[in-house]
Amino acid sequence: MPRSADELVKLLDLETIDVNLFRGTQPTTMLQRVFGGQVAAQALVAGMRTVEHPRSAHSLHSYFLRPGDTAVPIVYDVERMRDGRSFSTRRVVARQHGRPIYYMTVSCQVPEEGFEHQDRMPEVPSPEDSLDIGEVVRRRVPDHADDWLAEWAALELRPIGDSRPGGKGGLVSEEHPALSRLWIRVNGRLDDDELTHKAAFTYASDLTLLGSALVPHGVPVSSPTVQSASLDHTIWFHRPFRADEWLLYDQVSPSASGARGLALGRLFAEDGRLVATVAQEGLIRPR
Repeated sequence: MPRSADELVKLLDLETIDVNLFRGTQPTTMLQRVFGGQVAAQALVAGMRTVEHPRSAHSLHSYFLRPGDTAVPIVYDVERMRDGRSFSTRRVVARQHGRPIYYMTVSCQVPEEGFEHQDRMPEVPSPEDSLDIGEVVRRRVPDHADDWLAEWAALELRPIGDSRPGGKGGLVSEEHPALSRLWIRVNGRLDDDELTHKAAFTYASDLTLLGSALVPHGVPVSSPTVQSASLDHTIWFHRPFRADEWLLYDQVSPSASGARGLALGRLFAEDGRLVATVAQEGLIRPR
């Protein structure tokens, strides 16, 4: 996977191979299938390459259909579904070996002024007062810590805590038995292009969200006792933000049933602005 902000930007810079047709490269990785955040971020970039400025993405809705092959590029086919006075809609199909592996619909809007309100940001420790992800990983999986940290070196994470049984995760919530919070940002400086930051967060958004659905069961999403996979992924972008600055990822799972878990995430900038909301349902099947 990308080891720096520059490598992440390069991964998201797609090759144009025809009108509405793009190709994304693959990073060097130990993963057995394409990381969902990668295909989602590349699909967002492909769709936005066909939208005229100043329209920007305000939401994306997507489904993961098949595991991606990490050994071959991914082709992104964009359908221009609608261009209205205020909104544009694109459908993006990601293909490998002649078969679709992922579908995304992205909606874009001309900037407008309107009503304003938002949830209040939870009171949490600052990034500087939170644990570095390296400490957490070395404590939990000491034999594989270096490999994990190298794989995700393009991102910085500072876990705050979760609601594991017995108070082991440091957070307690009567309303949310499945709660997890962390600070996250890209590890390095990005350019000022809005799409770069939205695509970079889309990449990062898939890394930890499904894990919140397993918090009350005391099982990490990487456990060999669980078969896990993202099934769908949705992001609503509310306000401008920078993915290379600390963002609070406030994650809850309101329900798990039928071997599936639903996870919701609110993304806050350090100044308290709610900048995005994420929703995902994933497979969490006990082996």
